[in-house]
Amino acid sequence: MKSERYDLAVIGSGPAGQKAAIAAAKLGKNVVLVDKAAMLGGVSLHKGTIPSKTLRESVMHLTGLRHRAFFDRGYLAKPDIRVEDLMQRVDLVIQEGRAVVRDQLKRNQVHLVDGLARFTGTHTLEVDTGGQGVTIKADHILIACGTRPYRPDHVPFQPKKVVDSDAMAEGVAGKLARSAIVVGAGIIGLEYASMMAALGVSVTVVDGRETLLAYVDSEITEVLSDQLRRNGVTFSLGETVQSIEVEDEGLIVASLGSGETISAERLLFAAGRQPNTDRLDLAAAGLKAEKRGHLKVNENFQTEVGHIYAAGDVIGPPALASTAMEQGRLASCHMFGVPFKNVPELLPFGIYSIPEISFVGRTEHQLTESKIPYEVGHARFEEVARAQIVGDSVGLLKLLFDPESLEILGVHIIGEGAAELVHIGLTVMVAGGTVETLRDTVFNYPTMAEVYKMAAIDGLNKIRRRPVGHHPMID
Repeated sequence: MKSERYDLAVIGSGPAGQKAAIAAAKLGKNVVLVDKAAMLGGVSLHKGTIPSKTLRESVMHLTGLRHRAFFDRGYLAKPDIRVEDLMQRVDLVIQEGRAVVRDQLKRNQVHLVDGLARFTGTHTLEVDTGGQGVTIKADHILIACGTRPYRPDHVPFQPKKVVDSDAMAEGVAGKLARSAIVVGAGIIGLEYASMMAALGVSVTVVDGRETLLAYVDSEITEVLSDQLRRNGVTFSLGETVQSIEVEDEGLIVASLGSGETISAERLLFAAGRQPNTDRLDLAAAGLKAEKRGHLKVNENFQTEVGHIYAAGDVIGPPALASTAMEQGRLASCHMFGVPFKNVPELLPFGIYSIPEISFVGRTEHQLTESKIPYEVGHARFEEVARAQIVGDSVGLLKLLFDPESLEILGVHIIGEGAAELVHIGLTVMVAGGTVETLRDTVFNYPTMAEVYKMAAIDGLNKIRRRPVGHHPMID
């Protein structure tokens, strides 16, 4: 068995693994990254973030959703859309992404080992390469092995019938169904539910929680649920799925806790993800995963074994590709003594449903619970010239700010381009600007960025009109 020694061994080539490996290599360290060659780029590139967001763009393009304002609500850019039509762009983007990752790692002289790693000691890994095994010894090890869909035993997963989000992203769900059940109203479930609804599929979303996306501002989720219902999505909230059966004629029947049954041609089970730590033989390294499989780390991303670090989805929330990249980079900085600032507290979140959602900072509910005074400024896309021009009339930007200091406390957006627009508010917040900064900034006209100025003026006008003693948490 071949044996090599490195300064850093990275398990997993997703966003966290990539950035950690490259950061260490740029410091002149000898770095090896272990992952299956077919999965170079990680789950994010092959089955998660990139394919699902590319699939959304395919849906938006082929259905003509972005152009219906120029024609009519029934306009289709391509009639009789099939799965292969949707996946053509997805496959191309994945191929290009994999080539970019490989080039970046090669350019930075990161060694690649094709295979699956497991611990055989605190400093050693054994890699199953499908042939001759490889033993890797490293001074430091970073675990960035990512997650996979949660697949409970009682769910009868069946290709093209009862599937998880990986199958949706890979396009193996077959021809477009006429109806679908989505179990799980989290980000993944709602993103796919909205895509299917845009394709004309009759969708029922089932979730045990009473509200959608409880961590998102309630005014934003109200707009989302209204739009999804308009597009044909039915919600069964506060419901649990007791059983799932695939009938002989091909229909999937889900029995709910209330006694109701619902049926459809497809079922997407999207009720969470689980870390891949169960495949690493953690005990051999003196490590133990938490109950759900996540690894506990300190502020420097160190596990309980000091020279073994972990980053990305494997350490739990927020489980974003953006934060994973920064976690991986900072882990490398710490292990090799490079001073760094911790991951910032202000993190933008993006939900690529149709319509899109993005936010940063606190919600009205959080501010109220914390008894923090605030005022609200609104701007609706339908009042923005650019939105009228391109036909993106469904949307809202909401600013929450301190009525005394005018500090921006939260930015919440729903509508096309929300995940891009949020960065203006984020930058002002990070720089210590106020709502007056947005009011006094001149934006290009006509642009969607104007919503910030409109919302700022709206909020500041409310302060001027507010009677003495008024409090936005009470009145």
